[in-house]
Amino acid sequence: MKLLAFDTSTERMSVAVQRTVGDDIRVWQHSAEGGARTSTHLIPAIQDLMGQAGLQFSELEAVVFGRGPGSFTGLRTACSVAQGLAFGAGIKVLPVDTLLAVAEQARFEHAPEQTRLRVTALLDARMDQIYVGCYDFAGGQWSQSGGFELVRAQELSSETPGYLAGNVFATYGARLPAAWVQRFDAMPTAAALLRLAPALLASGAAQQPEQALPLYLRDKVAQTTLERAAQKALP
Repeated sequence: MKLLAFDTSTERMSVAVQRTVGDDIRVWQHSAEGGARTSTHLIPAIQDLMGQAGLQFSELEAVVFGRGPGSFTGLRTACSVAQGLAFGAGIKVLPVDTLLAVAEQARFEHAPEQTRLRVTALLDARMDQIYVGCYDFAGGQWSQSGGFELVRAQELSSETPGYLAGNVFATYGARLPAAWVQRFDAMPTAAALLRLAPALLASGAAQQPEQALPLYLRDKVAQTTLERAAQKALP
């Protein structure tokens, strides 16, 4: 498969291009600081990797992107770039949940030999909250258990066994339930999106560019001065 993938939902920007060369699947990757830099650095990074892979955008089978949850600005950037490239090339887009990408990256890095596992994926949502999604891996496929949540660290349930994975442990680790002892740092990478893409494409998850939208779990992106002061006053 010839695919372009990128994720800009966190403070890191991750881009990857995949194509088959002979009998091998080759992947070209780029990772850099995201945030405010994403809007100016994403397209040049994509163009550079496409050049290294020797691909034209019209040759791609889909543009794969992390749809969220995550940074508002990062999600809007990813969605608009994916739509623009897909419109121009006459191809489809494949939106992928960023928390699923976190679960896949954790599996790939820390438990590649396991054929069955459960991962609760966590991403820092700022404002003293975290995004949560629970996934099961079996038979080489992922399935989501329940929906997405937006909670404070101490509100996370410890009733579901498995691994915790994400980018929240440095900030919220001490407040997470003590029962969760298996914790893995993991980010939603473009390489994880590429590994997830074949099964998602086979299931019919690809969309026309105009149908692709970011996944937001809240509308509020900042606290007022009074809200920040009240938060600091909490024990």
